[in-house]
Amino acid sequence: MASDLMANGRQVRVRMAPSPTGPLHVGGARTALFNWLFARHHGGAFILRIEDTDVTRSTEENVHSILRSLRWLGLEWDEGPEIGGPYGPYFQMQRLDTYREALSRLLESEAAYYCYCTPEELEAERAAARASHTAYRYSRRCRYLTAAQRAAFEAEGRRPVVRFKMPDEGQTSFHDLIRGEITFENRELDDLVIVKSDGIPTYNFAAVVDDATMLISHVIRGEDHIANTPKQILIYRALGWPVPAFAHLPMILGPDRSKLSKRHGATSLTDYAEAGYLPEAMMNFLALLGWSYDDKQEIFSKQDLIEYFQLERVGKTGAIFNIEKLDWMNGYYLRQMSIDDLVVRAVPFLQRAGLLPPDPLSEETYQHVRRVLTLVQERVKRLGELPELTQFFFEEQLSYDPTLLVSKGMEPRQTRAALEAALGAIAAVEPFAAEPLEATLRPLATELGLKAGQLFGSLRVAITGRTVAPPLFQTMDVLGRTLTLRRIEQAIRLLPAS
Repeated sequence: MASDLMANGRQVRVRMAPSPTGPLHVGGARTALFNWLFARHHGGAFILRIEDTDVTRSTEENVHSILRSLRWLGLEWDEGPEIGGPYGPYFQMQRLDTYREALSRLLESEAAYYCYCTPEELEAERAAARASHTAYRYSRRCRYLTAAQRAAFEAEGRRPVVRFKMPDEGQTSFHDLIRGEITFENRELDDLVIVKSDGIPTYNFAAVVDDATMLISHVIRGEDHIANTPKQILIYRALGWPVPAFAHLPMILGPDRSKLSKRHGATSLTDYAEAGYLPEAMMNFLALLGWSYDDKQEIFSKQDLIEYFQLERVGKTGAIFNIEKLDWMNGYYLRQMSIDDLVVRAVPFLQRAGLLPPDPLSEETYQHVRRVLTLVQERVKRLGELPELTQFFFEEQLSYDPTLLVSKGMEPRQTRAALEAALGAIAAVEPFAAEPLEATLRPLATELGLKAGQLFGSLRVAITGRTVAPPLFQTMDVLGRTLTLRRIEQAIRLLPAS
């Protein structure tokens, strides 16, 4: 484990600051994971902060959804909602006094000013910029107002915003820990609004105040925030606060290299959990979206990731989200799991599908589920697939197209005769287990003048209702003699006698 102090002597403190306007999606989860891994690798602190200043769209339900998603992924936070900490509150709308104090300092030092421009006046400026095919930047007309002019606007009832004064010349540079040196011309920066007319701070101002007062040492976020960084650095300097280190993660792209969207399989972590993805597989998958340890290893435990994670190994180019790879990885973790662990994780999915009672399982039912899952563990990719894969193990009656009973090269009457012969042979098998069943039924196929695949195909449909199912003899073993015979009898009744 690396030291908890970096070269600049500051303890590593990183944060995840989601907005509760919706659930936690893949991009936010990857950002949270990289921050968490960086903190754990360096023995530092991972802080969770809720940026709820969008009061019309932020909801308590989304807050709880985000917290559940982070916990499901295994990312516990050291300070934040529900656990507190020395630098709270950890909800922005509970920190308004802190923002007012910082704003007063900026106004007193004349690093910020009140802007009384109406929405109509600002839209006229934007329209003029569009007409001249130039990038829009605020005209700064309110930057130089006299006290009398401000009083006149106040008398009109105008409610001002507060803008930050950007330098007219020079450059603002910073060293990105992933991308190297990045420089912006100050003249290209707009006098951004830092507090709205209702007194609520905007993102760039609130984030600076929060990161500074929470002693954040490293800001690790998506590359879409690069353009915000020079603005925030200038606010830090105006307030006399130390500037944290910055690292901007590559965007996550779909396989077609377009912006990631739902059509690529991207959705909320809650949806992935409900679909039956494992948190350890999701953590492994997200870690490889932009980071790699080497060119070979793809399976990492949580402890591996903590030990190996370094920002220097994060790439600059877009990371490709591939749902097929996630399915493969999830299947790998499912196959490595002990059968008893698989039962524990699978039962809620089987219960939601109505295949198991909602109550705690009896020992008999538990053992049955255990035997069923042993048969499908090698095939399943997601826990959400289990109800469909195993449904026939938990139902008394099957429903299927009778024509499926007739294997290729056979006639319905011939199939019925074969099933009647198999019924008598299976009824006499002792003990009723996979090996004796196979030893009985393979010779029977030869006696009937059938290929083994023809007889077994008809039996498979008869006892499962499907043409594709787990191994036939093991399936019979798990279903048991009584249910196996009953289903073959049902299949016989579905076929013509003559």
